[in-house]
Amino acid sequence: MKCPFCGYMETKVLDSRPTEDNTSIRRRRECLSCQKRFTTYENVEDIPVYVIKKDGTREPFNKRKILNGILKSCEKRAISLVEIEALVDNIEKHIYNTMEQEIESSLIGELVMQRLKELDDVAYVRFASVYRQFKDINTFMNELTKLLKEK
Repeated sequence: MKCPFCGYMETKVLDSRPTEDNTSIRRRRECLSCQKRFTTYENVEDIPVYVIKKDGTREPFNKRKILNGILKSCEKRAISLVEIEALVDNIEKHIYNTMEQEIESSLIGELVMQRLKELDDVAYVRFASVYRQFKDINTFMNELTKLLKEK
């Protein structure tokens, strides 16, 4: 394992334990050169899933993109990183459980919005405004009205 700090190729494992959901192994490591510690996760390699984007191009599924989008929409909200990571893990699990090798980006966006709506209304509206590309204030108000009716 390559040290992320100094690039040295040898480390020792200090601690190994399964994650809470038992889907991966968390390893605490120490670099044999600089003695800095870092954490790695060992996961079972899944069948690659490709995302079909709006323009028809395909790219490998990347849960970091979902995480980054949700982090932006949850900025300055009382939502913990643990809750956000659980939400992203839930979406990822849903995608892999479909057993499809290709999934449309629109389906991923809808999954994110559905989960965010359950978590936080403001984060939901922020994400929806970017995802649905609200063109004007009327489109934005329509979405808010729908949200208020559901509550």
